[in-house]
Amino acid sequence: MKDAPVTDNNDLASFGYRQELKRSIGSFSSFAAGFSYISILTGLFQMFYLGYGVAGPAFFWTWPCVLAGQLLVALCFAELASRFPLSGGVYQWAKFTGNPFLGWMTGWIYLACLVTTIAAVAMALQVSLPQISGSFQLIGTSNDPKSVAVNAILLGSILIVASTLINVRGIKLLALINNIGVFAELVGIILLIILLFSSRVRSPVEAVVHIKNAGSGLKSFPDLKILLAATALTASYVLYGFDTAGTLAEETHDPRKKAPRAILQALLAAGFAGLLVLLFALMAAPDLGMPDLGNIRGGLPMLVKSVLGETTGRLFLCDVILAISVCTFAVHSGTVRLMFAMGRDGCLPFSKSLSAVSPKTQTPVLATLLCGMGAIIILAVNLQFPKVFELVTSIAILWANLAYWIVVALQLKNRIVSARSGADTGARFSMGRWGLPVNILALIWSSFMVINVSWPRTATYGSEWYHQYAAWIYTAVLILLGMFIYYYKSMKRRSISKGIWSTRSL
Repeated sequence: MKDAPVTDNNDLASFGYRQELKRSIGSFSSFAAGFSYISILTGLFQMFYLGYGVAGPAFFWTWPCVLAGQLLVALCFAELASRFPLSGGVYQWAKFTGNPFLGWMTGWIYLACLVTTIAAVAMALQVSLPQISGSFQLIGTSNDPKSVAVNAILLGSILIVASTLINVRGIKLLALINNIGVFAELVGIILLIILLFSSRVRSPVEAVVHIKNAGSGLKSFPDLKILLAATALTASYVLYGFDTAGTLAEETHDPRKKAPRAILQALLAAGFAGLLVLLFALMAAPDLGMPDLGNIRGGLPMLVKSVLGETTGRLFLCDVILAISVCTFAVHSGTVRLMFAMGRDGCLPFSKSLSAVSPKTQTPVLATLLCGMGAIIILAVNLQFPKVFELVTSIAILWANLAYWIVVALQLKNRIVSARSGADTGARFSMGRWGLPVNILALIWSSFMVINVSWPRTATYGSEWYHQYAAWIYTAVLILLGMFIYYYKSMKRRSISKGIWSTRSL
C-alpha cells in the first residue's frame, strides 16, 4: 500500500492534527462504508414487520418520503465533508461551524446513538437466523416474546464480540471484509429484485394503492397518525448513517473529493434499491393479509421464503446474515473513529487512553473495546423488556437525527452569515445557489424526524408510561450528563492552566 499523499497529510495538519490513522481507503471502500452502514438487507429484513404491522402495505409510502428528506440532509453533509475532512464527522462539523460546546454535545449525542446502533443492528440476527434454522433459537421458543428478546440479545452479543476483534485488527482487514460484504449484498439485492419482480402476482397499483386481497382488512391509506408511526419505524431506521464516509475521512485518500461523493452515492444506491425491494416484495406476496407479515416471526424473511421457496429463500437469508455482520462492523468502526476524534481533543474522560493508536494496527484499541462493551451493556440492561427491538432502534434513530439537526442548524446559520459577508466556504463540493433552500428544508425535515420518532406511541414503546416516554427521559439524561462532563473537563483544564501559571510565577 502506498503512503498517503503529502497533500492529505498537510491538509490534516492545517486543522492542527497529525496523521496517526492508516490512510488506505479508496473510492469504493469509502462508498462501501456508508452503504454497509445503511445496509438495506439488514434494516429492511429487521424492521419490515414493524412498519407492516402498524400501517400494512401503505407503509411503502413512508420510504420515498424519508429518502427525499434524508437526501436533503446528505447534500448538506456532503458540503461539510468537503470542507472538514476529519475523523469524527458530525462532531467536527458542529465544532468548526459552531463552537466547542456545540461540537461536544453533537459528538456526545451521536456517540451514544452509534453505540446504541451497534446493539440494534446486532439484534437483527434474531429476525433471520431462526428462520434459516430453528436451532438458532437457543433460548425458549419463537412464540414467547421474552424468549425472543433474550435470544436476540445473546446472538447480538456474540456478533458484537466478533466485530470488536475484527475492528481491533485494523482498517485494512475491516475494509477488505466490508468490500466483500458490500459486493455480496449488491449482488444479492439485484438478484432479489429480479426474482421478486418475476414472481409478482399483482400490479404496483394493487400492491400499494388499491389492495384487492388484503384478507385482514388492511387499508391501503390509513390515517395520518398510523403513517407517522410507520415513518418512525422502518424507513427512518434504515436510511441514516450515510455520513460514515465523512467519519472515516482521515483514512481515505483525497477525502475532500471522495467523501462527499460516497455520502450521496451510499444513500441514493441504498434508497432506490430498498424502494424496489419493498415494492416488488408487496407485488409478489401470496396474500397481503397474511398475519405474520406484521410479526417478528414472519416479516420480510417469511415473505421471501414463501415467494422463492424454502431453499432459495434460506440462501438469500444467508446473504442477509452476511450483510448484518458487515453492517455491525461498519457501525462499530464509525463509533470508534468518533470516540478517537473526541478523545484526541481531550473531550472525554480518559481522553489520552481513548485516543491512543496502536503502532502495530494503527487502530484506537481501547476505544474499540469500550464501544463493543457499551453495546453489550445496552443489550443486557434491556434483557427483560419484550419490546427491546422497538426501544433500542427508536432511541438510536432519535439521537442520530438530533445530532443531524444540530449540524444542519449550525450550517444554516453560517450559510446566512457567509451570504451577508460574501465569504467563500472553500468547499470542493458545493450546492451553490441551491444551498440555502436545501439547508432550510433539511432543518425542517430533521425537526420533523426528531419530533416524530420521539413521540410517545404505544406501537413503538409499549403501553407503560415509563416506556412510552423512555426516549424523552433517556435523551434528557444524556444531555444533562453530557453537559456535566463538558463543564467538569473545562474546569479541570482551567485548574491545570492556573496551576502551571502559578508555578511559573514562583
